[in-house]
Amino acid sequence: MEREGRFFVGETEIRCVLCPHCCKIPGGICGVRGKENGIPFYGHVTALAVDPIEKKPLFHFRPGTEILSVGFVGCNLSCPFCQNWRISRPRASVPGKRMTPADIVSATLDRGILAIAYTYSEPLVHAEFLLDCMSLADKQGIANVLVTNGCANTEVAEEILSLTDAANIDLKCFSQETYAQTLGGASTKDIFETVLAFIRLARAKKVHVEITTLVVPGMNDTLGELDACADFIASLNAEPDLPEIPWHLSAYHPSYLWKAPPTDPAFLLRVKERAEKRLRFVYVGNIPGEENDTRCINCGALLVRRLGYVTETGGLAEPERGEQFFRCAKCGNGTGISC
Repeated sequence: MEREGRFFVGETEIRCVLCPHCCKIPGGICGVRGKENGIPFYGHVTALAVDPIEKKPLFHFRPGTEILSVGFVGCNLSCPFCQNWRISRPRASVPGKRMTPADIVSATLDRGILAIAYTYSEPLVHAEFLLDCMSLADKQGIANVLVTNGCANTEVAEEILSLTDAANIDLKCFSQETYAQTLGGASTKDIFETVLAFIRLARAKKVHVEITTLVVPGMNDTLGELDACADFIASLNAEPDLPEIPWHLSAYHPSYLWKAPPTDPAFLLRVKERAEKRLRFVYVGNIPGEENDTRCINCGALLVRRLGYVTETGGLAEPERGEQFFRCAKCGNGTGISC
């Protein structure tokens, strides 16, 4: 299975311009990009699984439904605490199988599912495959969900986000220096601004956006930096006629090269409490006893109850004709939760 590569420039010295690294090809940080003789990892799927949509995590997009998760190989960042490093770091031999976009769409429909998540590793480095698969899925009425680090240049982001229904985007920190030096962006100082621009563009294109920040001891775990993340999200929420963005605060556990102790649950809850002074929807993950119910911002009624990945949506009422958001079953107010 071959596919001509896009997002490359040059003749004698070829560079990939998918992300700010602009790596020389062959080679490159992600290890999966190529132009000549087709893209080497086009359609190389490392995982195919049915997940609850809350696992992405998406709490305000089709709650309580299932999604087909498709995983790939490679990533254009090098986070030393990566949870999926076995597939995100390029190696000589990578487990998986080749699938066409039609294979994935058929697998989704065969399971009676109407959403695909491009996830696990970094899907954006497979932009050509994403564009093919997302276009086909869209024609079949299947929602496209992106789980991503948001590290893509504008041309790529424009095309992919135009086919994206929902996205959970990592905001790993609020520091250009950390993105450049700790997260594998040393070849450029533009990674941080690229991520912010990606989030803004997704919002401008009316993609359903949720943001995740993994709180890593010794990397981004100061109140000042996490307050800055909350302020950025609040600035996006100020835009009229768009639902408010949920922020997922996730606890880190030692993995790969980062050996700091796990995130203190009490600290994570303190960050949540501070953030709730400017954000309506802040959720915590990867800690015991997490409480992530969603209540109506108008009357306070319980809309969605969550216990792990068991989700009860009895507080949601079907939208009025032509609306895309559920209503509160108690007061009838719009919820901003996409259906």
